[in-house]
Amino acid sequence: MSEGYNDVPLSKNINHTEQCCAPVREVLSLVGDKWSVLIVVILSDGPLRFSELRRRIDGISQRMLTRTLRELERNGLMTRTVEPTVPPSVYYELTTLGQTLLEPVKALAVWAQTNYPQISLAQQKFDQNNALLSLQVEENKKSLDSLASGIPPRR
Repeated sequence: MSEGYNDVPLSKNINHTEQCCAPVREVLSLVGDKWSVLIVVILSDGPLRFSELRRRIDGISQRMLTRTLRELERNGLMTRTVEPTVPPSVYYELTTLGQTLLEPVKALAVWAQTNYPQISLAQQKFDQNNALLSLQVEENKKSLDSLASGIPPRR
């Protein structure tokens, strides 16, 4: 486990050795970033040029798209093909390995769409509880400050 989380109980059904967990951590960090999975899903329709990818991904910068594409290529999930035209045409396409990622990604997307209402409600409840707690802490601070200065607290 990572430093700082040594007290987390391990599942009784799985052998959680460093040797076992390292590949899982590495792959999750690869596909768990903001853009990789989205790019993989978009490329599932077939090869695309850089400019077309950028148009389809709202909010991604040219630099971040370039970085993410290089990382996907480095990890064998996508290929980059340069056609000798003027200017050169560059196409990005999923590899066979990249295509195998589609099934779990789609399953995660279905899970997210199914459970998002519950997640959203939980977030709202958590945020409301934290807001109330913050107000209580602020009121307690005011009361303590008033007591320390000898002035009775306002109510």
